[in-house]
Amino acid sequence: MGSIINKVQGLLQSRAGRFLTKELLAYLGPAFLVTVGFIDPGNWATNIAAGSEFGYRLLWVITLSTLMLVLMQGMSARIGIITGRSLAANVRAHFHPLASGVLGATIVAACIATDLAEYLGAAIGFQILFGIPLYIGAPLTVAVVFISILGQRYQKLERMIVGFLAIIAACYFIELFIVKPEWASIPYHAVVPSVDSKSILVALGMLGAVVMPHNIYLHSNVIQSRHWGDTEDETRKRLKFQMTDTILAMGTGWVVNSSMIIVAASVFYRHGVEVSSIEQAAHTLKPIAGNAAHLLFGIALLFAGIGSSITSSLSEANVICNFLGKPEDPHTLTYRLGLILTSLPAMAVIVAGVDTYKALIISQVALSLQLPFTIIPLLLVARSRKIMGGYASSKTESFLAGAAGALVIGLNAFLLYQLFFA
Repeated sequence: MGSIINKVQGLLQSRAGRFLTKELLAYLGPAFLVTVGFIDPGNWATNIAAGSEFGYRLLWVITLSTLMLVLMQGMSARIGIITGRSLAANVRAHFHPLASGVLGATIVAACIATDLAEYLGAAIGFQILFGIPLYIGAPLTVAVVFISILGQRYQKLERMIVGFLAIIAACYFIELFIVKPEWASIPYHAVVPSVDSKSILVALGMLGAVVMPHNIYLHSNVIQSRHWGDTEDETRKRLKFQMTDTILAMGTGWVVNSSMIIVAASVFYRHGVEVSSIEQAAHTLKPIAGNAAHLLFGIALLFAGIGSSITSSLSEANVICNFLGKPEDPHTLTYRLGLILTSLPAMAVIVAGVDTYKALIISQVALSLQLPFTIIPLLLVARSRKIMGGYASSKTESFLAGAAGALVIGLNAFLLYQLFFA
């Protein structure tokens, strides 16, 4: 009799485990969509520069930045779950109208700057693979983005972006075996900090470029696509699933970003070639590592550029509609005008033939200037018991997030000083 009871209990536990796993798998997705912004063309440029100049020594920066992202993106997602509103909608609801207006204007400006880097990356991908000029590749990217966002439901769009992320990861996974890195050296450099007077600026640039303002706003919005009820137990389950989603997604971003440095180190650093731009990396990769590595690089860059362009545009639509108090509906004029108006400046800069390296620098400067206007509202909303109730950030979490935010803001300020005044 006892053995029968044990078998029945084992069967029930097995079914419960399968059900829980099925629930979790159904929940995964929002953070993976956000992660595409973690491997956008701006990060490509800094990672390639780091690997080509310093080998594996700055891999630890990717590890540290990923931990910071898990903390901040997790806070953003929790705001969306508990309040049922995006960060933008919470700012509009709880901040003074003047403060809300200023914050809204700065994040829209940051989204425009983000578009510049994302469209540029996709356009370079088109150029590498098909020989299409940048002034044609940029409008082509915009067309793909608009069709993707306006032509299908969010769930299909999310699956498409996750597919893009899988393609990017697969390309770099294959490249790792093509370039044959020194595997024994990688784990050490991934966790042990190593920096000197020559590498400090590159390390600071990598850390400062990781926290993307539009991603923080976006995560609080897309997490609401997973809504299964408002009971205490359901809310706690959603929070656990959200954190699992965030850790797995940011972990995927950590793998891809680390792979970029490893490939650059194994190809360029090993051969004494310093690379400072994406185009230079693509042109130099072919004669050193072969046609396959060059092709995989182009494919990964194209999907990274298109994927991050889509998520950037989703964020733009969210912040514009929510800060204006309008419904976030792709069929409305506000939504569509928001997409068009924010994409025009970036496309105009690329079509005008502005130097791509300077364009990326300009976009990163704009993001650096805006970052405090995103991190501070995030921390204020997340720690507010009036807004978050019993799910407000603990003192420890608030301290860690505040320290991470202060570090990123300080690094960006230092880099801006070095760029313009040193």
